[in-house]
Amino acid sequence: MERLDKIISAQSTFSRKEARNLIRDGSVSVNGKVVESPDAMFNPDKDKLSLFDRPVRVRRFLYIMLNKPAGILSAAKDACTKTVVDLLPPSLYRRSLFPAGRLDKDTTGFVLITDDGDFAHRILSPKSKVYKTYEARLKRPLDEGACAAIADGITLADGTEYMPARVEVIKEQAQPLVRIQIMEGKYHQIKRMFAALDNEVISLKRTHIGGLKVDETLCEGECRELTAEERASLLKNLSA
Repeated sequence: MERLDKIISAQSTFSRKEARNLIRDGSVSVNGKVVESPDAMFNPDKDKLSLFDRPVRVRRFLYIMLNKPAGILSAAKDACTKTVVDLLPPSLYRRSLFPAGRLDKDTTGFVLITDDGDFAHRILSPKSKVYKTYEARLKRPLDEGACAAIADGITLADGTEYMPARVEVIKEQAQPLVRIQIMEGKYHQIKRMFAALDNEVISLKRTHIGGLKVDETLCEGECRELTAEERASLLKNLSA
């Protein structure tokens, strides 16, 4: 059981104060009856909620797959720049949503957006060993020494240490396309790793989180909820 004002705030764009005012104004119904007490208790598993005479689907947490375009900030909100949360349609928007891990502004691909902090932590923690897979276009070909260095774990000149990662060449050409898998998400990690190897990332796209691939039917900027099976697949092989 949870307070009604808390439920409404969690399921909508309204603040707790705004939710309390809506309840007092008679805009909220529970099981078909108007409720005017903000501290009334609500059972998310049994009760039915309506706001402005429209049913509200109550979900404790949301888990959203977004195909991020370039130029969008991986943040919950920003005063100057459009964020990944700003791309969500009204039907999926909540004040508490945030991206689980960040992509650089010019990086595209799979962003997981949720309001479940424990779930996000388990996916992001290096101890869980959930690989994030990227496709990177490089300025120059990779040699065997560079691949070995990535596999062993790179230490930058400033002392920044990166865990061992996986890399393979997808297309051999002057500017090769490579697949790289990392368990961390440090600042500009992939770009800095290749820079340390005297190379440069021209473009970067995240394709997978764990074994879950970004939905190829989603155009850049589009999103959808994860299915229960997809959520389970992300947690299936956690090491912690």
